[in-house]
Amino acid sequence: MKKSRILCFGEIMLRLSPAGHERLVQAKALELRFGGAEANVAVALAGLDHHAVFVSSLPHNPLGDAALQTLRGCGVDTSAVMRGGSRIGVYYLEHGASMRPSRVVYDRAGSSFATSDAAAYDWPALLDGAAHLHVTGITPALSSACTEATRAAMTEARSRGVRVSFDLNYRKNLWTREEAGALLTDLVRSTDLLIANETDPADVLGMPPARGDAESGVIDAQAYADLAQGIAERFGIPSVAITLRQSRSAGSNGWSALLYTDGRLFTTRTYDIEVVDRVGAGDAFAAGLIHGSVSAWDPQHTLDFAVAASALKHSIPGDFLVASAAEIDAVASGDLSGRVRR
Repeated sequence: MKKSRILCFGEIMLRLSPAGHERLVQAKALELRFGGAEANVAVALAGLDHHAVFVSSLPHNPLGDAALQTLRGCGVDTSAVMRGGSRIGVYYLEHGASMRPSRVVYDRAGSSFATSDAAAYDWPALLDGAAHLHVTGITPALSSACTEATRAAMTEARSRGVRVSFDLNYRKNLWTREEAGALLTDLVRSTDLLIANETDPADVLGMPPARGDAESGVIDAQAYADLAQGIAERFGIPSVAITLRQSRSAGSNGWSALLYTDGRLFTTRTYDIEVVDRVGAGDAFAAGLIHGSVSAWDPQHTLDFAVAASALKHSIPGDFLVASAAEIDAVASGDLSGRVRR
């Protein structure tokens, strides 16, 4: 029997990547996968045995069909995905190495999701019986209709007492910091759990940490603890979670997080990660937090599980976290050797 009904609202895209660490200008072939922040969260939650409902829009063509089949194959409920429009959003991912960072090129303007009618989403019906709604700052960047639909979803969820999580997820390739800040600072006031990475608060909320330099990999944990408290108090948000990435190179990262909730601060160990694919790590973190929240876990247990899930995602190719709760628990408990299981 499935656990909680959780809605994730956003766009699933076609992901195209050169083999290995080739650059896009070199590539003679591209690997096809699917991904996208909110879809990644839905897949992870379905893998944790929740009734994960993905709310979106896809075109009536083979690519739309393939995206739906992929989600269904991961256990996601796609009954709330509308069909219409002319195209699926696309993103091209070039995997970085050493001092060369990974790179994303978007081709999602005019997608079925971006051009969908905000009024077509029946939020009272969709949220009936739901325990949680997850949205991100990516969706409002896509169109005014997507902004309207996000606001309507959050408003309806709050009116029903449905817990709302909001991942800032600032994407500079979609809009400017000024545009994001002007719109998202209003939306975040309607969230119960705000999720950010180490640069999002400065980019979107105009609130950088007092010390440290995330771009060079220098993370001051106490400065981020103070920042999380400041965000919670300024916007009236019960819980604020921030992931902390120490980027030594494209392939070697330190990874940890903190959670400020109900006036208390919780922190985690730092994982030393050899990166296979970092895309979707933040989404795995969000899914872990949601899983712990709807399972009524204590904050430390929730945070430890979420960070372990996101650390594990770095080892998995593709956008999706493909791991069981038992595997995540093993990592959280300190099983980090990677020894063969046989």
